[in-house]
Amino acid sequence: MTIADAAEIVAELERLLPDWIDLEPARWQRVEYALRRAEGAGPVFPTFESFIEWVDEDTSAEWVEGEVYFMSPASTEHQDIVGFLAAVLRFFVERKRLGRVLIAPYRIKLPGYAPEPDIMFLAAEHVGRLHQTYLDGPADLIIEIVSPESVERDRIKKYNAYEAAGVGEFWLIDPAHQSAEFYQLKGSRYELAGVTDGIYESQQLPGFRLPVAWFWREPLPMLDEALQSLGLL
Repeated sequence: MTIADAAEIVAELERLLPDWIDLEPARWQRVEYALRRAEGAGPVFPTFESFIEWVDEDTSAEWVEGEVYFMSPASTEHQDIVGFLAAVLRFFVERKRLGRVLIAPYRIKLPGYAPEPDIMFLAAEHVGRLHQTYLDGPADLIIEIVSPESVERDRIKKYNAYEAAGVGEFWLIDPAHQSAEFYQLKGSRYELAGVTDGIYESQQLPGFRLPVAWFWREPLPMLDEALQSLGLL
Protein backbone atom coordinates (compact mmCIF):
# COMPACT_ATOMS: atom_id res chain seq x y z
CA MET A 1 0.00 0.00 0.00
CA THR A 2 1.31 3.45 -0.85
CA ILE A 3 0.87 6.72 1.00
CA ALA A 4 -1.68 7.75 -1.61
CA ASP A 5 -3.66 4.56 -0.95
CA ALA A 6 -3.62 5.25 2.79
CA ALA A 7 -4.79 8.81 2.25
CA GLU A 8 -7.68 7.55 0.13
CA ILE A 9 -8.74 5.13 2.87
CA VAL A 10 -8.74 7.89 5.48
CA ALA A 11 -10.70 10.17 3.16
CA GLU A 12 -13.32 7.47 2.56
CA LEU A 13 -13.66 6.80 6.30
CA GLU A 14 -14.15 10.50 6.94
CA ARG A 15 -16.82 10.65 4.22
CA LEU A 16 -18.74 7.66 5.55
CA LEU A 17 -18.37 8.47 9.24
CA PRO A 18 -17.17 12.02 9.93
CA ASP A 19 -16.72 11.46 13.68
CA TRP A 20 -15.14 7.99 13.42
CA ILE A 21 -11.96 9.02 15.25
CA ASP A 22 -13.89 10.31 18.25
CA LEU A 23 -16.21 7.32 18.59
CA GLU A 24 -13.74 4.57 19.45
CA PRO A 25 -10.18 5.69 20.25
CA ALA A 26 -8.86 2.14 20.51
CA ARG A 27 -10.20 1.20 17.08
CA TRP A 28 -8.82 4.38 15.58
CA GLN A 29 -5.36 3.58 16.91
CA ARG A 30 -5.44 0.15 15.26
CA VAL A 31 -6.32 1.74 11.92
CA GLU A 32 -3.76 4.50 12.34
CA TYR A 33 -1.04 1.98 13.14
CA ALA A 34 -1.89 -0.12 10.09
CA LEU A 35 -1.77 2.97 7.86
CA ARG A 36 1.54 4.12 9.30
CA ARG A 37 3.04 0.68 8.78
CA ALA A 38 1.92 0.77 5.16
CA GLU A 39 3.71 4.07 4.63
CA GLY A 40 7.20 2.83 5.47
CA ALA A 41 9.46 -0.21 5.55
CA GLY A 42 10.80 0.14 9.10
CA PRO A 43 9.11 -0.09 12.50
CA VAL A 44 6.50 2.56 13.16
CA PHE A 45 7.76 2.92 16.72
CA PRO A 46 11.45 2.00 16.85
CA THR A 47 11.79 2.91 20.52
CA PHE A 48 9.73 2.29 23.62
CA GLU A 49 9.50 6.05 24.18
CA SER A 50 7.93 6.63 20.76
CA PHE A 51 5.38 3.88 21.42
CA ILE A 52 4.43 5.07 24.91
CA GLU A 53 3.98 8.62 23.65
CA TRP A 54 1.53 7.39 20.97
CA VAL A 55 -0.54 4.73 22.74
CA ASP A 56 -3.42 5.87 24.95
CA GLU A 57 -5.18 4.44 28.00
CA ASP A 58 -8.07 3.15 25.88
CA THR A 59 -5.83 0.91 23.79
CA SER A 60 -4.67 -2.47 25.07
CA ALA A 61 -1.44 -3.14 23.19
CA GLU A 62 2.10 -4.36 23.73
CA TRP A 63 5.33 -3.23 22.09
CA VAL A 64 7.79 -5.91 20.98
CA GLU A 65 11.06 -4.77 19.37
CA GLY A 66 9.40 -2.04 17.32
CA GLU A 67 6.18 -3.87 16.50
CA VAL A 68 2.81 -3.25 18.16
CA TYR A 69 0.49 -6.14 19.06
CA PHE A 70 -3.10 -5.33 19.97
CA MET A 71 -4.84 -7.39 22.64
CA SER A 72 -8.22 -9.05 22.14
CA PRO A 73 -11.08 -7.95 24.41
CA ALA A 74 -11.06 -9.73 27.77
CA SER A 75 -13.78 -12.24 28.63
CA THR A 76 -16.17 -11.77 31.55
CA GLU A 77 -14.44 -14.62 33.41
CA HIS A 78 -11.06 -12.97 32.87
CA GLN A 79 -12.35 -9.63 34.15
CA ASP A 80 -13.99 -11.23 37.18
CA ILE A 81 -10.77 -12.95 38.28
CA VAL A 82 -8.64 -9.87 37.68
CA GLY A 83 -11.07 -7.66 39.59
CA PHE A 84 -11.38 -10.07 42.51
CA LEU A 85 -7.68 -10.80 42.86
CA ALA A 86 -6.64 -7.17 42.42
CA ALA A 87 -9.09 -6.07 45.14
CA VAL A 88 -7.83 -8.70 47.59
CA LEU A 89 -4.18 -7.96 46.85
CA ARG A 90 -4.65 -4.19 47.06
CA PHE A 91 -6.33 -4.47 50.45
CA PHE A 92 -3.59 -6.79 51.73
CA VAL A 93 -0.75 -4.66 50.37
CA GLU A 94 -2.19 -1.39 51.66
CA ARG A 95 -2.99 -2.84 55.10
CA LYS A 96 0.57 -4.17 55.39
CA ARG A 97 2.07 -1.06 53.74
CA LEU A 98 4.05 -3.23 51.35
CA GLY A 99 3.93 -1.11 48.19
CA ARG A 100 1.60 -0.70 45.21
CA VAL A 101 -0.75 -2.92 43.17
CA LEU A 102 -1.45 -1.93 39.55
CA ILE A 103 -3.68 -3.42 36.88
CA ALA A 104 -3.91 -3.28 33.09
CA PRO A 105 -3.75 -1.15 31.07
CA TYR A 106 -0.35 -0.25 32.53
CA ARG A 107 2.89 -1.26 30.89
CA ILE A 108 6.38 -2.26 31.92
CA LYS A 109 9.50 -1.10 30.12
CA LEU A 110 11.80 -4.09 29.63
CA PRO A 111 14.65 -4.48 27.12
CA GLY A 112 12.98 -4.60 23.70
CA TYR A 113 9.58 -5.34 25.20
CA ALA A 114 6.67 -3.46 26.78
CA PRO A 115 4.20 -6.03 28.16
CA GLU A 116 0.88 -5.12 29.75
CA PRO A 117 0.43 -7.48 32.72
CA ASP A 118 -3.01 -8.14 34.16
CA ILE A 119 -1.87 -7.40 37.72
CA MET A 120 1.45 -6.45 39.24
CA PHE A 121 2.83 -5.68 42.68
CA LEU A 122 5.67 -3.25 43.25
CA ALA A 123 7.40 -3.24 46.63
CA ALA A 124 7.62 0.06 48.51
CA GLU A 125 11.38 0.28 47.97
CA HIS A 126 10.88 0.14 44.20
CA VAL A 127 8.08 2.70 43.70
CA GLY A 128 10.66 5.11 42.28
CA ARG A 129 10.43 3.04 39.07
CA LEU A 130 6.89 4.29 38.46
CA HIS A 131 6.27 6.84 35.72
CA GLN A 132 3.03 8.45 34.57
CA THR A 133 1.99 5.59 32.26
CA TYR A 134 4.55 2.80 32.74
CA LEU A 135 6.90 1.03 35.11
CA ASP A 136 10.58 1.38 34.22
CA GLY A 137 11.99 -2.02 35.09
CA PRO A 138 10.68 -5.21 36.66
CA ALA A 139 7.81 -5.53 39.11
CA ASP A 140 8.24 -7.72 42.18
CA LEU A 141 5.20 -9.85 41.35
CA ILE A 142 3.30 -10.23 38.08
CA ILE A 143 0.04 -12.12 37.55
CA GLU A 144 -1.31 -13.13 34.14
CA ILE A 145 -4.76 -14.61 33.59
CA VAL A 146 -4.40 -16.91 30.59
CA SER A 147 -6.95 -16.59 27.78
CA PRO A 148 -7.15 -18.73 24.62
CA GLU A 149 -5.43 -16.10 22.48
CA SER A 150 -2.68 -15.39 25.03
CA VAL A 151 -1.46 -18.91 25.86
CA GLU A 152 1.76 -18.81 23.83
CA ARG A 153 2.48 -15.19 24.74
CA ASP A 154 1.98 -15.75 28.48
CA ARG A 155 3.73 -19.09 28.74
CA ILE A 156 6.73 -18.38 26.51
CA LYS A 157 7.29 -14.72 25.66
CA LYS A 158 6.27 -13.24 28.99
CA TYR A 159 7.68 -16.07 31.08
CA ASN A 160 11.11 -15.63 29.48
CA ALA A 161 10.97 -11.84 29.59
CA TYR A 162 9.93 -11.69 33.23
CA GLU A 163 12.54 -14.24 34.24
CA ALA A 164 15.32 -12.40 32.39
CA ALA A 165 14.26 -9.02 33.82
CA GLY A 166 14.29 -10.30 37.40
CA VAL A 167 10.57 -10.30 38.24
CA GLY A 168 10.65 -12.02 41.63
CA GLU A 169 7.40 -13.95 41.31
CA PHE A 170 5.14 -14.85 38.38
CA TRP A 171 1.66 -16.36 38.62
CA LEU A 172 -0.12 -17.98 35.67
CA ILE A 173 -3.83 -18.50 36.25
CA ASP A 174 -5.58 -20.57 33.55
CA PRO A 175 -9.39 -20.60 34.07
CA ALA A 176 -10.05 -22.81 31.04
CA HIS A 177 -7.99 -25.66 32.51
CA GLN A 178 -8.51 -24.72 36.16
CA SER A 179 -4.77 -24.61 36.73
CA ALA A 180 -2.62 -22.18 38.64
CA GLU A 181 1.18 -22.10 38.43
CA PHE A 182 3.36 -20.05 40.76
CA TYR A 183 6.95 -19.36 39.78
CA GLN A 184 9.54 -17.92 42.15
CA LEU A 185 12.88 -16.52 41.04
CA LYS A 186 15.79 -18.48 42.46
CA GLY A 187 19.01 -16.83 41.36
CA SER A 188 18.37 -16.04 37.72
CA ARG A 189 15.85 -18.80 36.96
CA TYR A 190 12.23 -19.49 37.80
CA GLU A 191 11.29 -22.50 39.88
CA LEU A 192 7.74 -23.83 40.13
CA ALA A 193 6.64 -23.33 43.72
CA GLY A 194 4.62 -25.93 45.57
CA VAL A 195 1.06 -25.63 46.86
CA THR A 196 0.41 -27.22 50.26
CA ASP A 197 -3.12 -28.38 51.12
CA GLY A 198 -4.48 -26.16 48.37
CA ILE A 199 -2.77 -23.04 49.78
CA TYR A 200 -0.07 -21.05 48.00
CA GLU A 201 2.22 -18.89 50.14
CA SER A 202 3.68 -15.92 48.30
CA GLN A 203 7.38 -15.19 48.49
CA GLN A 204 7.03 -11.52 47.55
CA LEU A 205 3.99 -10.88 49.79
CA PRO A 206 4.95 -12.23 53.22
CA GLY A 207 1.93 -13.61 55.02
CA PHE A 208 -0.28 -13.84 51.93
CA ARG A 209 -1.77 -17.36 51.84
CA LEU A 210 -3.91 -17.91 48.74
CA PRO A 211 -6.51 -20.73 48.55
CA VAL A 212 -6.15 -21.76 44.90
CA ALA A 213 -9.69 -23.16 44.79
CA TRP A 214 -11.00 -19.59 45.02
CA PHE A 215 -10.36 -19.16 41.31
CA TRP A 216 -12.66 -22.02 40.30
CA ARG A 217 -15.62 -21.11 42.46
CA GLU A 218 -18.80 -19.97 40.70
CA PRO A 219 -19.40 -17.27 41.65
CA LEU A 220 -16.06 -16.13 43.03
CA PRO A 221 -15.88 -15.57 46.80
CA MET A 222 -17.29 -12.33 48.15
CA LEU A 223 -14.57 -9.81 48.95
CA ASP A 224 -15.37 -9.70 52.67
CA GLU A 225 -15.24 -13.52 52.82
CA ALA A 226 -11.79 -13.53 51.20
CA LEU A 227 -10.49 -10.79 53.47
CA GLN A 228 -11.78 -12.58 56.58
CA SER A 229 -10.04 -15.77 55.42
CA LEU A 230 -6.79 -13.82 55.18
CA GLY A 231 -7.31 -12.35 58.66
CA LEU A 232 -7.71 -8.82 57.32
CA LEU A 233 -11.22 -8.21 58.69
